[in-house]
Amino acid sequence: MTPKRSVLVVFACMGLFWSWSSAPAFSYNVVDVQRGGTIEGTVVLDGPVPEPKGFNLITFPDPAYCGRISNGQGWRLLHDFVVGENNGLKDAIVLLEGVEAGKPFEVSVPLIEARDCMFTPFVTIVRNGHAVEVINMDPVMHDIQGYETSIEAGARVLFNTPLVMNQQHRRGDLHAIHNHAPGKSLVGPVYLNKGRRTFYMQCGFHAYMESWAMAVNNPYYTLTDGNGKFTIGDVPPGTYQLVVWHPQTGPGSAKMITVQPNGTIVEQLSLPAPKGNRTPYKVMHNPRFGPESLGYSVEITPLVEHQQ
Repeated sequence: MTPKRSVLVVFACMGLFWSWSSAPAFSYNVVDVQRGGTIEGTVVLDGPVPEPKGFNLITFPDPAYCGRISNGQGWRLLHDFVVGENNGLKDAIVLLEGVEAGKPFEVSVPLIEARDCMFTPFVTIVRNGHAVEVINMDPVMHDIQGYETSIEAGARVLFNTPLVMNQQHRRGDLHAIHNHAPGKSLVGPVYLNKGRRTFYMQCGFHAYMESWAMAVNNPYYTLTDGNGKFTIGDVPPGTYQLVVWHPQTGPGSAKMITVQPNGTIVEQLSLPAPKGNRTPYKVMHNPRFGPESLGYSVEITPLVEHQQ
């Protein structure tokens, strides 16, 4: 029997896209695109790459198992900024607002895995009225806390529910492999209110587990690759708002563009690097916060990934 999987159904309301879109809601229609154009380019991070967030593993449950990915000194790093050549920013979302008719959606239900105490992917996209699938591949329990967010409306808690541990392993098995069936399912609806288009998920047990999603209302979107490059094709000729967003750079930015029949637009887009003290989670080399402070022996060994 195939095990059930955890499915979070997202019914996202059409609404304002933060501060840059005030267009009323509309239904998207699938049509044959005649003489469609292409938008391509690069998204760069404007400024120095921030240090990754650092989490002392002994302050969270399951330090030995979750330490399979760590820096070798007892800390889990969250690389929420991944930058390639020429400061190209990975996992920025680029999309068009204002497309009322065009190519069909080809996106399948996004799958978010809890694997080695890390949600992957870090950024994904959901379609309004469709679902996000979440599964646990770990032999430890996770606690999913879901929020809807926007700059204007702020964050609102959607749910807080356990994601039960995977029974295919012994609990906390440090040498666990993941070529097996996922953990037991749980199902719950997620309603994104008007004005909120982003969905944020964190583990209540392991704060370094984060995942972000954005609800879209048309299929003209993409995520940048490891060097910040992107391409959106088969765009109906017309004038639209080109939006770029990353969950750690603030509200994002937008500009109006006009796509000509069979034309190609090349855009160099940028997002500002955060300044100042952006997070309290930092690596601090203090022996008082080492494994020995627990009063019992625990070995944290990066068996899966030695983070830099």
